[in-house]
Amino acid sequence: MPFDPASLSLYSIEPGVYLMKDSAGAVLYIGKAKNLRARLKQYFSEHDQREMIPFLISQVETIDTIIALTEKDALILENNLIKKHQPKYNVLLKDDKTFISLCITEHKWPMVRLVRYKGKPTGKGLYFGPYTNALAARNTHDLLLRLFPLRQCSDLELSSRERPCLLYDIKRCCAPCVGKCTEEEYKGYVEGAKSLLKGQDKDLLRELKKQMQEAADTLEFEQADRLLQSILQIEHVTTVQHVDNPFAKDCDVIGLFREADAVLIALLLFREGKVIASEHFSFHRILSEDEELLESFLLQHYKTKAPREIFVPTPLPEAKAIEEILKESTGHKISISSKKKDLLEMAHRNAKALFIREQDAKSLQEKRLLDLQEMLSLAHFPRRIECFDTSNISGTDPVASLVSFVNGEKDASRMRLFRIKGGKGDDYSAMREVIFRHFSKAKEKNDFCDLLIVDGGKGQLNIAMEVFLELGIAVVDVIGVSKEEARHDKGLTQEKIYLPHRKEPLLLDPRSPLLFLLQKIRDEAHRSAIAYHRKRRSKRTISSQLDTLEGIGPVKKTRLLTHFGSVKAIQNATEKELKEVGGLTKKDLERLLQWKNLGP
Repeated sequence: MPFDPASLSLYSIEPGVYLMKDSAGAVLYIGKAKNLRARLKQYFSEHDQREMIPFLISQVETIDTIIALTEKDALILENNLIKKHQPKYNVLLKDDKTFISLCITEHKWPMVRLVRYKGKPTGKGLYFGPYTNALAARNTHDLLLRLFPLRQCSDLELSSRERPCLLYDIKRCCAPCVGKCTEEEYKGYVEGAKSLLKGQDKDLLRELKKQMQEAADTLEFEQADRLLQSILQIEHVTTVQHVDNPFAKDCDVIGLFREADAVLIALLLFREGKVIASEHFSFHRILSEDEELLESFLLQHYKTKAPREIFVPTPLPEAKAIEEILKESTGHKISISSKKKDLLEMAHRNAKALFIREQDAKSLQEKRLLDLQEMLSLAHFPRRIECFDTSNISGTDPVASLVSFVNGEKDASRMRLFRIKGGKGDDYSAMREVIFRHFSKAKEKNDFCDLLIVDGGKGQLNIAMEVFLELGIAVVDVIGVSKEEARHDKGLTQEKIYLPHRKEPLLLDPRSPLLFLLQKIRDEAHRSAIAYHRKRRSKRTISSQLDTLEGIGPVKKTRLLTHFGSVKAIQNATEKELKEVGGLTKKDLERLLQWKNLGP
């Protein structure tokens, strides 16, 4: 029964948190308010023009509230409840994820390492990060190792090595392990890496140019060329990624861009006056207003580590409370403000550009699906594509899998696994059974895909069409995808696309993105079917080893497996341990001991 807005007059006017729930009791949305009654009434008034509000309200059946003593308490409570319930209409960052950091170890011969840690780092050294963009962190790590020939071996390898490794031969390591460089030279490389990570590239470039000139003057042209390449790489990276701003010391600048219920937050990280990294976070179906969204983001993103200044695009009513909460969790004072309009404008432009880029990627995917519809002469736009595959060995343990792709991306919530119930174990019978079972239910719920892909040739395609004819389904397109036997004149296998009412298969260019999409869907179905078949076969193999014992029926077998956990553990059990299992007779124990001695 839908929520009755008339009951809102019974709600408290105190500060607190509200939880909107559906008919099953699942939490849809969590929010906080200074005045619970007034805030909730806004959702049912005509003044709230957010596009997702009608979708939310139509699903709400109950609204629970929790009164808080202060607005700060309400803020903390809201954040904790969002993490616990993970409502689909709230913004949520996965803060249990460990991000990558760069560490310059504390050692006579330091090395640059990629590390992960939660909370505070455990090892000694100088840490930079953490970086939520793992690819950017790895690229930075690779660049440092290209620019500075620091060791990459472990401390144990360093102490035991007697001759240089391959990295020395390709000039990627200066081989401190065998004394190929002095401590002073190595320290210079380490300081160069530190300077680059701190954004102090001007001093580094000045020093490298000086060394290059000295190498040229002494006719060491090979060394001078290596230094020149390092200079060019650093100049390229700093030109693309670093933005000078002497007024932005160590701070983070947040940009936000939204259209309807889609939001993108861009985060620019300034260290010593330069942008050293940028990150972005995309959210969909977001009902929260900008202020609420930013508050949730700050509390979740900066749980354990934060710069001393954070600039946000709009003033936050709870800024002081958030500062106090972050101070308690990070151990130092943090300022949250909307100053530095120029930096905020730059962050906003980044957010907008990234948002448009993501939307363009979706448009590209949609164009690809339109091309697929045209190429295969489909009657329907293939927004939702489903694919079946079967798996068995000599007709035993037959299973099938169904995978679903929506807008070109896998939808894990719609994946299904089937145990074949029919007596026949051949692929045709199995395919007929699972297609009939699945689409019989789909017909009851009127929940059809747009395109069905069957893994196989003309035979499997005809089976699917026969099932559709039997069930009276005419709203789903169907194709078959199979691999041609390898041919020596081609050297590679060729995919065949079978279409209804067409005798010859369609052959696509092996480099076609449309073929790649079909292969991705078909291979995912194949992988799922194989994995499920192996799991079923493994269970049957384990059970069959005990099934051979006379007098050990299903009940006793279950007791043994429950007690010991596996057949191997039963085999390794002593007579005393076997006696601890309830319900076993003396003859059962004798049979088990004999079976243990003979082996399964």
